[in-house]
Amino acid sequence: MTNNAFTYKAMAWLIATLMMFSGDVCMASSLRLADPSELAGTWRVYLQPQPQNTCALKLAPDQTLGGDVECLAAWLGQLPVGWFTEPDGISLTNKEGTRIIHLARQQDRRYRSNKQSDPIIVLQRD
Repeated sequence: MTNNAFTYKAMAWLIATLMMFSGDVCMASSLRLADPSELAGTWRVYLQPQPQNTCALKLAPDQTLGGDVECLAAWLGQLPVGWFTEPDGISLTNKEGTRIIHLARQQDRRYRSNKQSDPIIVLQRD
């Protein structure tokens, strides 16, 4: 009887450990850091909920910004010049390399700012 109790307890710990490990592996793969070359190209930026005013933004493979950055700067209050990928989205940076805004991944080819105090900015690839 003691032998069975030990076996059941050991199996329960083993199963719990395997579940925790597999959960970590799944979470790590879901937050994969995108390569800058995957995101490079022309994107459309607009304010939500009115996407009438749009800016064409170019994310360069060398992680600099091009296109209509002045349009975006009017919404951000400062000129963005660079960008970098994060596991959960994209961040835009100023000339010092400091993050101006983080755009969280909403779905494939669509990122959105999540600060409630600012206008909601959407970055979308057509």
